[in-house]
Amino acid sequence: MLDNVTINQLRAFVAVCDQGSFSGAARELKRAQSAISHAINALESAFNVLLFERNTRRATLTAAGRSLLPDARGVIARTEEMKMRAVAIAEAGVPQVSIAVDTYFPRVHLIECLRTVQADFSTVAINLRMTTMQGGERLVLEGTCALAVTITDVPELSPVAIERQHLCDAQMVTVCSPSHPLAAIAGPISREEFGRHIQLVVTDNQPDSEKTQQGVASERQWWVNDLGAKHDLLRGSLCWGHMPRHMVEEDLAKGTLVELQRRAWHMRPLTFMISQRRGYSFSECEIRLVELLGKRQASQRVGRPSPA
Repeated sequence: MLDNVTINQLRAFVAVCDQGSFSGAARELKRAQSAISHAINALESAFNVLLFERNTRRATLTAAGRSLLPDARGVIARTEEMKMRAVAIAEAGVPQVSIAVDTYFPRVHLIECLRTVQADFSTVAINLRMTTMQGGERLVLEGTCALAVTITDVPELSPVAIERQHLCDAQMVTVCSPSHPLAAIAGPISREEFGRHIQLVVTDNQPDSEKTQQGVASERQWWVNDLGAKHDLLRGSLCWGHMPRHMVEEDLAKGTLVELQRRAWHMRPLTFMISQRRGYSFSECEIRLVELLGKRQASQRVGRPSPA
């Protein structure tokens, strides 16, 4: 009977567990609830065990269900890896790159990398998307992009389906306009003092996205979903915020923004990762681009990018 187990039945099982109900799984998989129930019944029959308790309102796993859930996730992940390998094999002869890049990534360095790839692979087709927060990995999951440059502090959308590897780091600085009240404070500023003023935070514009709180000190926040808009608002003296140093170097030199010193509050560098589907095989062109993007000596020299 185990030969009759299908990947769709396993997907239904995992979806019920993740959504907490048969109706939620039906919405997630865009299938009728009766189809989900049929898939679970068929799976239980094939395994000869009950996967869910029948006397509870929510989809509560039995002991057998809890034991088999990791196996189901593993089978689905390996199936996705095989599909991605097949796609890569089928498209190996076409020099193309589809990549989503977080808006925090140094724009001038990105352009230099793309120019080099274009020179090395004259017929390459580039599909470039500029994204914020979880937007890049969302495009990878949808199949729109093969790769995504992601910030490590951004929560992963699907650790089972996507894997990350380190790319490079960028220094963050805390800034405000010279006319902002914080600019008048001499010396390091406490986290409590920062908290008395409005902080500008970049966030994902997807309603169901998890929010990252790295570097957030104030309960009074304004949210924007565009780094260029954040840059302009900071220069307009409305708020304070953290920015990549490469983006505000010119402002700091001209005095249109000032760097604020933090007291007893350490900001980690902004760490960029490359995200891709598990099992995805990089083409020669993609390997070259990732190698170039990871070179810090180029990104340390860049200035302010154009707004996304």
